[in-house]
Parts: sequence; C-alpha cells; structure tokens
Amino acid sequence: MKQSVFEILSNRCLTGNVFEMVLRGDTDPITAPGQFVNLKLAGKYLRRPISVCNVEGDALTIIYKVVGAGTEQMSAMTPGTGLDVLTGLGNGYDLSKCGEHPVVSGGGAGVPPMYLLARRLLAQGKKVTAILGFNQRSEVFYEEEFKKLGAETIVTTVDGSYGVKGFVTDALAGVEGYTHVCACGPEPMLKAVYSACATSGQFSFEERMGCGFGACMGCSCKTKYGNKRICKDGPVLEKEEIVW
Repeated sequence: MKQSVFEILSNRCLTGNVFEMVLRGDTDPITAPGQFVNLKLAGKYLRRPISVCNVEGDALTIIYKVVGAGTEQMSAMTPGTGLDVLTGLGNGYDLSKCGEHPVVSGGGAGVPPMYLLARRLLAQGKKVTAILGFNQRSEVFYEEEFKKLGAETIVTTVDGSYGVKGFVTDALAGVEGYTHVCACGPEPMLKAVYSACATSGQFSFEERMGCGFGACMGCSCKTKYGNKRICKDGPVLEKEEIVW
C-alpha cells in the first residue's frame, strides 16, 4: 500500500450516472487486476474504494457510479485537481489459475476491473470471453473497449433491449470450452455465476469498508477456511472457499 497524490487528467460521463476518471501518479503499487484504490475526498471522513479499471504507465483509469454524496462530489471534479490516493489495495485475480480460455464476467459496476484482467490475459496469449451484464441498453458502457482489446465480447441486458436477453449466466451457458471464470458484480450475480459455472473460478466481492487495508476488521466475512477481510485478503475469493 502507498499513499500519494494523483492528478486528474480527465473525468467524463460514460452513460447515465457512470463516469470514467483518468489520473496520473505513481501506479507501481498496483500489481494485479482486481485490486482497488481508496480516494480521500474533502469533507468526507471515510475514503471511497474504487476498483482499478486500467493502468498504463503512470495513468490510472477508474470507473465509478454516482450513488451518493462522495461519488457525486467526484463527478464534479475537473482536470488538474489533485487527489489523495491509497494504491496497491486488495489481492486481485491470480492469472495463473485461468487456463487457456477464461471467461471474465462483470455486472454493472463490476465491469471495470474485468478490463485490465482481460487485457493482461490476452497479453499472455489466452482466448478471453468477456460477458458484460446490464439492466438495459442505456446503461451499457465499455463494450467497444473490450472488443478493441481482442476479447470475444457478449453484452446482456435484463430487459432484452440490447444483446442477449437475460443475465450473464444466460450468456455463460452458451460459451463452449471455457477453463475458468472470473466474476465481479453484485452478490446475487456472483451467487448465480457460482452455481452456473462448470469450472473453478475467482469472485470479487463488494463490502462496506472502513480503513480499506485490513486494520479495522469491518469488512470480515466467513469462508471455508476461516474469516477473511474483503479489503486485505480479498476482494477476490476462490470458488472453493466461498460460503454463501
């Protein structure tokens, strides 16, 4: 973990209440897809944990959904503003367990960390299928970005207004020969993917956090191997250790 100040390079609305922010700073502590950063906002006691979407050199991309006062404050930030950021948080996904044809599946706000994961897997020569789940067409983002990486990209919408009608599990059922599943999204989605996938997998969980680095124990959860802290021992848990 490292605390440093990043400069905002851009902050744009992708769709509805979803924004993409690109920052410049020391990204060296970010070592694995699926890790997160913790942002300090003026006037807010607790930092805001946001998943890492992409890292290229000293450029860090995060994608966030405006759901409260903190993220609303972020949406109004302009280029040139400095942000106090904790980097290198969480364990991230283990690429060595993904096999030759991994599926990366994100639902809504769980889509962003799948981007860096897909990029790293493709760089290793893996065949990657990305399943991106949304409620409706107006919420879809980053489809073209995944396609430009070279991932086979499938979009699902619950109401059927775009792509495959239904949930990410409906698309997963049509993917042949996959070797591993990496997922991130709301817990009902993770539970459904857990039940539907025919292979091993890695699942990234969301949890309310106090410190974000394992000191306060506020985000502890039960696993088959004892209690783990989502911020420190997670957010990524292996399929075999999850207790629902």
